[in-house]
Amino acid sequence: MQLVIVESPAKSKTIEKYLGGDYKVLSSKGHIRDLSTTGKYGLGVDVENDFEPTYEIIKGKKKDVKFLKDECDKADKVILATDPDREGENISWHLKEELKLKDDKYSRVVFNEITKPVVTEAIKHPGKIDMPLVKSGETRRILDRIIGFRLSKLMQSKTGGKSAGRVQSVALKLIVDREREIQAFVPEEYWTIEAFFKDFETNLEKYKEEKVEIHTEEEADAILAKLSKEYKVENIEEKEKNKAAKEVFKTSTLQQVAVNKLGFPASKTMKIAQKLYEGVSTGNETSGLITYMRTDSVRISDEFIKTTYGFIKENYGEEYIGYVKKGKKDENMQDAHEGIRPTNINKTPESIKQYLTNDEYKIYRLIYYRALASLMHDAKTLSTTIWLDNNDYKFKATGSVLKFDGYLKVYSDYEDQEDVILPKLTVGEELTAKKVEKNQHFTKPAPRYTESSLIKELETLGIGRPSTYATIIQTIKDREYVTLVDKKFEPTEIGYETTDKLQEFFSDIINVKYTAKMETDLDKIANDEENNIEVLRKFYDKFAPLVTTAFKEMEKKGPEETGETCPNCGSPLVIRKSKYGEFTACGNYPKCKYIKKPEREEKVLMPCPKCGHNIVEKTTKKGKTFWGCSNYPKCDYASWYKPVDEKCQKCDNLKVEKNGQIVCPNCDE
Repeated sequence: MQLVIVESPAKSKTIEKYLGGDYKVLSSKGHIRDLSTTGKYGLGVDVENDFEPTYEIIKGKKKDVKFLKDECDKADKVILATDPDREGENISWHLKEELKLKDDKYSRVVFNEITKPVVTEAIKHPGKIDMPLVKSGETRRILDRIIGFRLSKLMQSKTGGKSAGRVQSVALKLIVDREREIQAFVPEEYWTIEAFFKDFETNLEKYKEEKVEIHTEEEADAILAKLSKEYKVENIEEKEKNKAAKEVFKTSTLQQVAVNKLGFPASKTMKIAQKLYEGVSTGNETSGLITYMRTDSVRISDEFIKTTYGFIKENYGEEYIGYVKKGKKDENMQDAHEGIRPTNINKTPESIKQYLTNDEYKIYRLIYYRALASLMHDAKTLSTTIWLDNNDYKFKATGSVLKFDGYLKVYSDYEDQEDVILPKLTVGEELTAKKVEKNQHFTKPAPRYTESSLIKELETLGIGRPSTYATIIQTIKDREYVTLVDKKFEPTEIGYETTDKLQEFFSDIINVKYTAKMETDLDKIANDEENNIEVLRKFYDKFAPLVTTAFKEMEKKGPEETGETCPNCGSPLVIRKSKYGEFTACGNYPKCKYIKKPEREEKVLMPCPKCGHNIVEKTTKKGKTFWGCSNYPKCDYASWYKPVDEKCQKCDNLKVEKNGQIVCPNCDE
C-alpha cells in the first residue's frame, strides 16, 4: 500500500477517489510543526550557531502526527503531495523530518490542478524534495520570526502598538506616507471650457498648436470673450483600434479584480479559490475546478489552449479564436506553474452553478471568463476624433463605436465598454454651439489606497509575495493600525505612532528598498544562487544593534489618563491593557493597586418569581449569558434560557424561550 499525504482533508478525499485501492490518501491538516519559542528572546533560533532552528509540533497536532507516523510505518511507500510552492515544499520537508522518512521510503509529487489525469500522471513521475526551495522558505520564516518577535516586543513595551513585521510594517508605512501626502497637498485651481452642440460636446484643448492651460476665472473669461458663435469642423480622424483581452489571472490580479468588481476582500477571495482548487462535487464526480491559486505566472498549458480554441470555435465561431496573451515578464516572477484558469473549459459556470455557493459561483465565473477571454480575438472599435476651430481655439470631441465584440462577448460584465456615437460631419462644416460653459476645478492628491491598489503597489515594488498579500492586509486591519473608510485605508493614531517609531530607529530595514532586496535574496536561495546563512548573518548584524539601541533610547508612551481620580489615593486613573483587553486602574501602580470595576448596565426583564426583585441578564466569567435575580446571593433564581412573563399552569414556574419555543423548564412543555 502506498500512502499519499496532502495538507487539506478536502483535497485528500478528492485525490483518493482518483487513485484507487492501492493508495491511501491522508491529510496533515496544514503545517505540523513550527519554530519553537525557546532560547534567547524565545525565537526558537540559535543566532550564534548559524541560526540553527529548533522546531516543535504545533499545539494540538501531536495526535495527528502520531497517526500519520503509524500509517507511514504500515505503508510500502510514502508520497508527499503538498502544494506546488515554497510553503508546500516546506510542509513536505517537515513531514519527512518529523515522520522520519528515509530517502528510499518517500517521494515528492506536485500538480498544478486536482483532476484525475493530472494527479495520476504526477504519481507516475515522482521526485524528491527541492532543498534550496526549503531553505528559502525556512530563511523567510526565521527572518519573520526574528523581526516579528523583537519588534513586536519593542512596540508593546514602548508604544500602544501590538506588533510589527518585516512586510506588514512596510505596507503600513505606504498607507501612512500616502495619508501624509494627502494632508500636505495644496490644491491648485484650474478651469476648463466646454462647448455643447445638438448631439455631442467638446472640450477646449489647444490654442493654435499649444496646449491650453487656464489657471483663473479671469483667464477663462478672456478666452470666452474671444470666441465667436460659429465653430468650423477642422479635421475628422477615424481609426480602427484593437482592444486586447488581458492574460489569465495570477494571484495579485485575481485579488484586485475581485475587490473592484465583486467587493470581496483579498482574504475572502483566497479562501474561496482554495476551495475551488481542492475539489467540488459536481454530481457524478469530484474534482478541482481551478488550477493552483497562488502563482505569479500567467503561463497556460498547451493542452488547455488547444481545448479552449476548440470550445471557442464550437460555441462562438472561428472568428472569435484569438491568441495567447503573454503578459509582462516581471523579474520577481516565479514561473513554477501556470496562471489561474479553469481545469475544464467545458465546465461553464452556468452548468455547475447548482453545485456552488453564491460566492463560489462568482469567483469561479470571474476566473473562467477571464481565462476564456484571454484566448479570444481582440475587440475592434472605430474611434473618431473631431476637431473644431473657433478663432484658433481648438475644441475636441471623441467617440468610440464597437465594431466587433471579440473577447467582450464573454467578458463585458467585468470591463467598462460603452459606445459614444458622434454625428456624421464633414470638414469645413460650420456649427453653432447651444451653450459654452466655463468650469472651475482643483487638482487632487493621490487617492488613498484601497485593498486593490495596495496589492498592486506591493507587487510593483516587489514587497512580499502574492500568496502573502491577503494575510498582510488582514494583519494591519486586525491590529487596528488602519481603518477602512469608503473602502479606502486610513491610518489610525496607533498606526501613525507605530510607523513613526519604527522609522525613527529602523529606517534602514523597514523600507521598500531593503524589503524588496530581501525578497530577491530569498529567490536566489530558492534557485541555489545564494547561501541562506550568509543572508541571515548579514541581516542580523545590521538588525541586532538597532534593536538594542531602540530598547534603550525609544521613549516609552505613558498610559492614557481618563480624567478621573483614584478613590484610594487620589492619583489619576489610567487605561491599561492586558491580554483580556483594556481596563481602568490607578496610575500610581504598584504602590496603589486599585482597579475600577466596569460599569454594566443591567437589562431588566421582569420581577423575580421567588423574591420580587428584578430578573436581569448576566454573564459568567467565560462570557456565557444567563438570567438571574438581582438579589443574588439571597435569591438563587437563575436560568440558562431567557425567561418570559408567562407561568406554567402545571408547576407555576416561569416559562422560558428555548430553541425558538416557549416552554416550562421543569415540565418542558
